[in-house]
Amino acid sequence: MDRIERIGQVAEIMHDYVANKQTFLTDKTKRVSVRSYTDPDQWKAEMELVFKRVPLMLAFTAELPNPGDYKAMDAVGMPVLINRDKAGKVRAFLNVCSHRGAPVANEGHGNCPRFTCKYHGWTFGQDGKLIGISEASKFGEVHKSEMGLRELPCQEKAGMIFVVLTPNAPIDVDAFYRGFLDDFEALDFDKWTYMGSRVIEGANWKIAYDGYLEGYHFASLHPETIFPRTPSNCMHYEGFGPHQRIGFPHHKIAEALKDIPRDQWGTQENNGFDFVRIMFPNVSAFIAPEITQVAQLFPGPTPGENRTVLNYLRREPIRDEEDRANVEAAMNFFRDVTYTEDYLIGLEIQKGLETGAHDELVFGRNERGNQYFHEWLDWYLQDDPDLPEPQM
Repeated sequence: MDRIERIGQVAEIMHDYVANKQTFLTDKTKRVSVRSYTDPDQWKAEMELVFKRVPLMLAFTAELPNPGDYKAMDAVGMPVLINRDKAGKVRAFLNVCSHRGAPVANEGHGNCPRFTCKYHGWTFGQDGKLIGISEASKFGEVHKSEMGLRELPCQEKAGMIFVVLTPNAPIDVDAFYRGFLDDFEALDFDKWTYMGSRVIEGANWKIAYDGYLEGYHFASLHPETIFPRTPSNCMHYEGFGPHQRIGFPHHKIAEALKDIPRDQWGTQENNGFDFVRIMFPNVSAFIAPEITQVAQLFPGPTPGENRTVLNYLRREPIRDEEDRANVEAAMNFFRDVTYTEDYLIGLEIQKGLETGAHDELVFGRNERGNQYFHEWLDWYLQDDPDLPEPQM
């Protein structure tokens, strides 16, 4: 079955959900220990067994379109430098000088032929090799070939750049994503334009992430923003290994699709239904015609904190200053809605969980996306590849 046919089938399922006031249901509820959101030992295990082992989506092709472009960022406390060399190849390094450990690039975006440490002026090429030592004759013997930046495994695919935060670790993006990236390739995501980002902070990263995985809360938490378009507690879930494509039908899905031939329903995303694409462990992408939001949720320095980068992209580049102003306003609007309507309640949840009022949280049969995420997280934390993988 091809991609369009499969999406068409999902659209038909969601059409029936709305008509019959139903949703995707699994066979049982699932309980998750409150310690998952508060315990320092679990937080450390998540860093070592998940965030430093799997390919994380850290950047977009659109952020580094030209040779010499780079992005320097923090990812779960790791300073990372991603750049595109003069041949067009994308590489990733730890942004740490081999002399005394200072960064070789300031956080953010730029373009340069080489990287120079601001502490003592050592310089490194786009391939990470050490190419210059300040006043080398006075420094002493150094084997430059052994003093390059520490490279990280990196692959570019479907308009995104994936990095494993452990040097010399294996990386196989195709094997990890299991066809999930086909949606982005079909959209020519590598040709889109990066509009910018906004940063928000909140509670434990899983409290925030849980909110992206269900629409059970739309009527109560988003009565004026999401609920007028999208019914509450009406979702469809598909699994691609640990990743998910979550379907959210519109109230008016029947009206939107009534004149569309049934074999074309798979081409109608954003017309009658939307998808949220969940990239394990920490990315949520909502693709819309006007502007797309891709959220990267990074665990913070303590179990009770997260730092979320909200990235915005669209197909067309900025046309003029008026267009730029409109884009900035849209980014601020989505940032404000995400923070005030989702992250503030998350902070209240964190406070509540830390009281010890309850030992467990329960995810309903209708919250299969949350269940599936926690099942996969547990699978990684058990660190036993012979264990059977969770199934949707």
